[in-house]
Amino acid sequence: MFPHEHFELELDPQERRRVRAHVDQIDAAAFEANRQVLARAVGRVDVHTFQRLGAACAQARGNWVSATLHMMEKSITPSEADITRLAALRSAYNELTEAYDALRRMVERGYLCYLDRA
Repeated sequence: MFPHEHFELELDPQERRRVRAHVDQIDAAAFEANRQVLARAVGRVDVHTFQRLGAACAQARGNWVSATLHMMEKSITPSEADITRLAALRSAYNELTEAYDALRRMVERGYLCYLDRA
């Protein structure tokens, strides 16, 4: 639909370098803000941090699927209360996996200190 993904100004090379320098300053400021805020909020992480969070995600997924299978053994048509419980279990799984993905991105982007220890 659009020839470019974003708006591009038609600038001469000198003006384009100046704008690029401003954007680089903005990116550096945002990076530093993320690094400072997330270091205080989350602290340092290591493989054990990810292992614990991964285990919590797996447990939540198992709880959700297990509850669903158990429910289907009792009845083909789950009650409204059953569905509400499943929704809560799925929500817990989704929230934990979102947190895992967010933490991974924080390390990937260099916002957090990752301690390389086994």
